Amino acid sequence: MSLEQKICNEIKAWSKYALEIPNENYNNLPSCPYAKSAWKNNKVDFALKTTNNYDIVYSLINNFNDSKELIIVIDLCFENNEMFHNNLTSLNELIHQNKFDQQDIWLMGFHPDDDINELIDDGSFDEIVSEEYSLIFVQRLSKLQESANKLKKLGYYDNYYSMYNVEDIYEQRENYYRRLKWQ
Repeated sequence: MSLEQKICNEIKAWSKYALEIPNENYNNLPSCPYAKSAWKNNKVDFALKTTNNYDIVYSLINNFNDSKELIIVIDLCFENNEMFHNNLTSLNELIHQNKFDQQDIWLMGFHPDDDINELIDDGSFDEIVSEEYSLIFVQRLSKLQESANKLKKLGYYDNYYSMYNVEDIYEQRENYYRRLKWQ
């Protein structure tokens, strides 16, 4: 089995372990209420980034289609934590400045040096691969924000809204969403 397939299997297993089960920290909703159905309905795809450049991400932004709801870029050639997140922030801004073919896209990322979100993962998950990798999530901004707005009404964010920069991220994403809707 290739490293890419092992990582894909690890991501799917971690999703079942941490994201798809009810979690008291999210008002007894799953940590990611949409993950289980996305996997079940084959709405998640993977892409592999093996170079320092972001060409694969640029291509996914420009060519995103709705046959999938989420594309997870497995980044095997990632930079340090700060630069990684700064790059994603800059790309989100460029997307919403109409520098790409599509503006209804949002990028999120997870870096191996990010703080562990103890509300989601207690650290007991058995990893499948020993290699480190970062993840870049490419998805529709409108679908993500509309789903987040519904979850907010259900108390999903109540326990951790001010933690992990959630408030800042939510507000930034909401501002981009508003701009998108007024275009």
